[in-house]
Amino acid sequence: MTVGGFHFNTTYTTLPAPFFTQGCPDHVDHPRVVIMNHSLAESLGLTIGNLNDDQQSGILSGNALPDTATPFSQAYAGHQFGHFTMLGDGRAHVLGEHITPDGQRFDIQFKGSGRTPYSRGGDGKATLGPMLREYIIAEAMHALGIPTTRSLGVVTTGESVMRDTALPGSILTRVAQSHIRVGTFEFAARLGDITAIQAIMTHTIQRHYPHCMDDPNPALALIDAVMQAQIDLMVHWMRVGFIHGVMNTDNTTLSGETIDYGPCAFMDGYAPHTVFSSIDRLGRYAYANQPRIAQWNLVKLAETLVPLIDHDEPTAVHLATALCHRFSDRYRDQWLMMMRNKLGMVGSQPDDATLISDLLHWMHHTGADYTNSFRDLSQPDSPVGQEYDAPVFKDWWHRWQARRGNDSTAIQSSVDVMRQTNPAIIPRNHIVEQALTAAITGDITPVMTLMTTLQTPYEDGPVSRYRTPPSPQERVYQTFCGT
Repeated sequence: MTVGGFHFNTTYTTLPAPFFTQGCPDHVDHPRVVIMNHSLAESLGLTIGNLNDDQQSGILSGNALPDTATPFSQAYAGHQFGHFTMLGDGRAHVLGEHITPDGQRFDIQFKGSGRTPYSRGGDGKATLGPMLREYIIAEAMHALGIPTTRSLGVVTTGESVMRDTALPGSILTRVAQSHIRVGTFEFAARLGDITAIQAIMTHTIQRHYPHCMDDPNPALALIDAVMQAQIDLMVHWMRVGFIHGVMNTDNTTLSGETIDYGPCAFMDGYAPHTVFSSIDRLGRYAYANQPRIAQWNLVKLAETLVPLIDHDEPTAVHLATALCHRFSDRYRDQWLMMMRNKLGMVGSQPDDATLISDLLHWMHHTGADYTNSFRDLSQPDSPVGQEYDAPVFKDWWHRWQARRGNDSTAIQSSVDVMRQTNPAIIPRNHIVEQALTAAITGDITPVMTLMTTLQTPYEDGPVSRYRTPPSPQERVYQTFCGT
């Protein structure tokens, strides 16, 4: 066992050479730990929390690599806003695949660790604000029960990185089930070598979906498994009002984890066409479009696997198309189940979709806060507030009460389900921005306080600024990737 408890047994580097390039992170002169995820480290069986500050900063900056680490950067491609591009880890190094004491396998990756062969003219660096944003949002998503990559820690490097201005350099240590993306398969397909596609498919199945190997058609089985993972993820995002911002195929994992927290945000007032990415001018990745884009990305995965589905291309295309077409119905059924849970409605009734739609229409029309509205409904009594006095809402309320049942046992059961489904606290965009601004100027306290608050999102607690929607002056309309 190496210093820090890392135990690497890396399999990705057994793939054909085009999939990766070995290389070490840059050395940095003055690394300093800004924040470290002790609970995550413990769950991974790591002992890095027992080390002194210099040892921790050495490991989390890449200055002191664990003995069994074999750093490499991954090659991949991606459809970015619908346009195909050859890509790769331009500022990231995977240290290897860490095996936990209970046998689980996780990628340990540095972001902002220097240039690689895939940097395409970039400096390979990262700045403190975006790395802390990823740390904050990823941990919030984990606490909300949403599949996500996580962050082991963030360090500053002691150097300035030029963006629009000079900013503190930073490195984030990301933990993921893997970094295999739809774009990884697109890269393999673009190589024009069926053995490369077969290799990455077999590797992915062995790592994430071993049951697919026993299927008569492993390629179709993999598409089906990834489809379900993406549907599960989309339903979770929609449940909490999360907007990823950049759902490119290189940001779509085969494991079904949320990855790459760039211009992401949580919706305040309910508005289905909300966009937070500064470059998404056409609304491709708006909140309401996310399920459709997930299906589009799945089609791109299926296209790469056509040669492995059937030797006869028309037959393969027909089989893949028929499977991908099932996405919409599966998603719709699962979304309805989720919305029934948000409203505490047991079972299924014909008018449920209308009841749900009418509430969302009222929320959109009034600009009601998405999180607080559902949490207000997650109480035994009628919600209090001027917005709830409107005749339209009162009519909906009575219909909803009739649907879920009026006896005390039914109401309490309904409330219990709703309070486990509807968070009281999300990482409000304006508060995240305030915390990041303070951190960049040297005050990490607001970030630490926010992190503590985000760990228990389903507990009411006292009404505080963390539960209060932004004022018009505080509202954040765009977030930026910051790369």
